[in-house]
Amino acid sequence: MNNKVGLVHSLKDGQKYMDIWPMRKELNMLFPEQRVIKATRFAIKVMPAIAAISILTQMAFQNQQAMPQAVVIALFAISLPLQGIWWLGNRANTQLPPALAGWYRELYQKITESGFALEPIKSKPRYKELAVILNRAFRQLDKTALERWF
Repeated sequence: MNNKVGLVHSLKDGQKYMDIWPMRKELNMLFPEQRVIKATRFAIKVMPAIAAISILTQMAFQNQQAMPQAVVIALFAISLPLQGIWWLGNRANTQLPPALAGWYRELYQKITESGFALEPIKSKPRYKELAVILNRAFRQLDKTALERWF
């Protein structure tokens, strides 16, 4: 991955990757994405409340001595969904290893052979291109065409 890509860019890519990754049980054993996406979506819903509760309880009990720890807990809780999104952004831009790149090319060829248009094939595909191809394969190829891989 290019070291010049900043945190904000990684977070944006992570959000996009979360939306395009196919949430299919067939992929569960092969890729960690589905587990990371589920945990990140859960953290997005729950962690802001945990952050608020950690601070509000100390304020309600007027426990000023515990406020620094409550703030640290709140910051940690807020950081968890960001960590998941950042990981997904980095993963999206990671170049596929040779075996997965070959799989990407096979799926690409299978989809184009069945008459569906795709953007031009990437010479050095990344995980985000694999996600797009997998999405297309699950949507447009029949089960017999997918049996070879799943």
